[in-house]
Amino acid sequence: MKILVCISRTPDTTAKISFIEQNTKFNPEGVQWIINPYDEWYALVRAIELKEKDASTIIHLINIGTNENEAIIRKALALGGDEAIRVDSGIDDAYHISEQIANVAKDGYDMILTGKETIDHNGSAIGGMVAEMLDCNYISLATKLDIENGNAIVSREIEGGEERLSAPFPIVISCQKGMAEARIPNMRGIMAARTKPLKVLAASANETHTSINNFDLPPAKAGVKLIPADTPELLVKLLREEAKAI
Repeated sequence: MKILVCISRTPDTTAKISFIEQNTKFNPEGVQWIINPYDEWYALVRAIELKEKDASTIIHLINIGTNENEAIIRKALALGGDEAIRVDSGIDDAYHISEQIANVAKDGYDMILTGKETIDHNGSAIGGMVAEMLDCNYISLATKLDIENGNAIVSREIEGGEERLSAPFPIVISCQKGMAEARIPNMRGIMAARTKPLKVLAASANETHTSINNFDLPPAKAGVKLIPADTPELLVKLLREEAKAI
């Protein structure tokens, strides 16, 4: 079994977000960067668990980005990846990123795992596009993944229950909460990651399909209004006229 896990770099969820150049560019100043949690906690850790069941499994990591991303790539290697590939590109366009992943995946992988989305853009587009480019099966929002009789056995939540699917390889699967439990690298993994292969490939030239006009921060939250317990009519009025909740 040969697995390709897609990882991306995102701002830490506690980072204070701001924009520069007339709100057209994200301001990286003072931001702590992490592996996208959906990629790390669910896609990568589940791949590691599958390798623990079958030692012949090979896990490759792929990241599309500049050399600034190599710190998070090394962390992913410390968790349990065998080797990593970084496609050298600073273009933040879902189609471009998907095409770079598909170009590498053409070398022959049984399974490609992604997080369900990145926590900065929440696009949920990469997995489906990669599957289309490779003309292979795709299952999104997976909460469980096992391998039985040469097929991927995948569960995912649906309205009112759970759906269980079986699909042959090759396959692309996007992973969400429930797929695995988060891990932290141990000292042995951290030391081993320093010498694991990290290949850098040139990005293939292609057109982008999206561009950023500007960013907007959400409006500031209003202060809390305290309503005396003996004036329920005022509460009803505020809920109707200000909050528009009733």
